[in-house]
Amino acid sequence: MRVVIAGGHGKIALILERLLADRGDAAVGLIRNPDHVADVEATGAQAVVVDLESVTAADVATHLQGADAVVFAAGAGPGSGAARKQTVDCDAAILLADAAEAAGVRRYVMVSAMGADVEAPDDIGDPVFVAYLRAKGHADDVIRDRDALDVTVVRPGHLTNDKGTGRVELSDQTGHGDIPREDVARVLLAVLDTAETAGRTLELISGETPVAEAVTQAR
Repeated sequence: MRVVIAGGHGKIALILERLLADRGDAAVGLIRNPDHVADVEATGAQAVVVDLESVTAADVATHLQGADAVVFAAGAGPGSGAARKQTVDCDAAILLADAAEAAGVRRYVMVSAMGADVEAPDDIGDPVFVAYLRAKGHADDVIRDRDALDVTVVRPGHLTNDKGTGRVELSDQTGHGDIPREDVARVLLAVLDTAETAGRTLELISGETPVAEAVTQAR
């Protein structure tokens, strides 16, 4: 399987790239900063430098040729303002969907966020966080409506750098909770392997169910 991951230098993406490479799959990490090439290649993945905020869908599509799936794991990151929540967390995700359609890649896995909603209320956090949830929510809505794509949206809870346990809760609604990034990556890998999860939007937190079983149950 050949998987192209937008936001290839992100913490979740680096783990996913290593998981894919370790089992013999081809992982490609799309990254903005050429200084990050070595980190991506150290996972066993191929690094491609492309800035999703300044290219066209046709440009991105050239890097998706022959891919079996794309994963959107990019994000503007902490310290960025509301404007980049829109250009990265929303616009770049939609750009990747446009590129996937152009390249004939149907499978699209979106790393979203718990609480993502285009109508997220003003009083649930600071303005930038609200902008983030709205941007994520809009991207989710647009991409799920694409008939040419088989989309699974994964909405993790509060991300931690703790060692993964391999046990999660994955369902339409989980309630709030923490989840190690390592376990998010494991779930993404299992989702990529499970085409029947297409069309689902799934919340993800730590739990008691082994990853493979949790994903099977979520089909």
